[in-house]
Amino acid sequence: MTSVDLRLKNCRPFTITVPDQTINDIRARVANYPWHEMPDDGGWEYGTNLNYLKSLCSYWVEQFDWRKQEQQLNRFSHYKAVVDDIDMHFIYEKGSGANPMPLLISHGWPGSVAEFEQLIEPLAHPERFGGNAEDGFDVIAPSLPGFAYSGRPTRPYGPRQMAVVLDKLMTETLGYSEYLAQGGDWGGAISSWLGYEHSACRAIHINILTMRHPDGPQTAEEREWETKFDEDQIMENGYRTQQATRPQTLSYAMMDSPVGIAAWLVEKFNSWSDTVGDDVESAHSKDELLTNIMIYITTRCFNTASWIYYGRREEGGRILSPEGDRVEVPTACALFPAEMLAWPPRSYVDRIYNVTQWSEMPRGGHFGGMEEPELLIEDVRAFARTLRQQAVL
Repeated sequence: MTSVDLRLKNCRPFTITVPDQTINDIRARVANYPWHEMPDDGGWEYGTNLNYLKSLCSYWVEQFDWRKQEQQLNRFSHYKAVVDDIDMHFIYEKGSGANPMPLLISHGWPGSVAEFEQLIEPLAHPERFGGNAEDGFDVIAPSLPGFAYSGRPTRPYGPRQMAVVLDKLMTETLGYSEYLAQGGDWGGAISSWLGYEHSACRAIHINILTMRHPDGPQTAEEREWETKFDEDQIMENGYRTQQATRPQTLSYAMMDSPVGIAAWLVEKFNSWSDTVGDDVESAHSKDELLTNIMIYITTRCFNTASWIYYGRREEGGRILSPEGDRVEVPTACALFPAEMLAWPPRSYVDRIYNVTQWSEMPRGGHFGGMEEPELLIEDVRAFARTLRQQAVL
């Protein structure tokens, strides 16, 4: 057996296959949606814009080809393995070069592994894109517990507990003794916990700052950031509060409405991305939006995917360490300017992480891997080179 086969000896190959009946039922529900009265002036002030959602749904019914998107996702190697009693799904792409670095990449909400479609092959096989094969990674991209093609825990897990599961996937299931973790959205929180509590995680790369220091801001610049951050989040907190307190109630409506799920998710892709005005398609195509939406609908995971908010609340919220300890493994921070969770000054971040790479990106928002994949790829590669040079990994 090859080394790749040995790593996968406890794993089962998996292929994404949605029954025709499911696709037809979704299309019929979208086509027959009972549109109701709401502002239709073209804005997003009250939430997802009526005119845009109608346009998206017309495309969904008349032109969107799920089979094409399914084929695109299935060009990667998918597997499942039981980890801590959860049937975990993950993409595994063995990297090029003599010694590819293991790279665990984690998505968040309202995302999925579809976020990584433009990242996986260039990260694993840089020589196919004009790069050096020795920069290759073994890329492992799981669906988080409760999301999409992974099984769900018996009750909500927050990012700290998800880090336990993903570390076991990397070390016990796949047999890596060390790895690099990367993440945005909840993946940034999970990567933080991996770097803080799991010794096999030797470094982390994050493109979001979700964690907080128990002592709060210490300088005038940091206090100014906190004030503005709190003001900016007033109009963003509704979904977060609902999913952190009563996710089950919301799910009853969503599980019966593909259009409802689309509206709930698309609003975030519009307001969190680096768009031109309110043109969500200046950052994401209809196909990209609908592929992610269909993953939530066809796997019936809307409810359990929202559990992570409930789980974090139970785990204690955003504070990494009540004692003020920090993530000591080397940490790279990629700052996309339109990130909706605006980054604090570096002085604040340095108290939570051992920051060894700080990259202020020229453009991009919350979904860095989808919006600006080349920028994110090169930043991860650059960080990995420093780790190799310093014999960290």
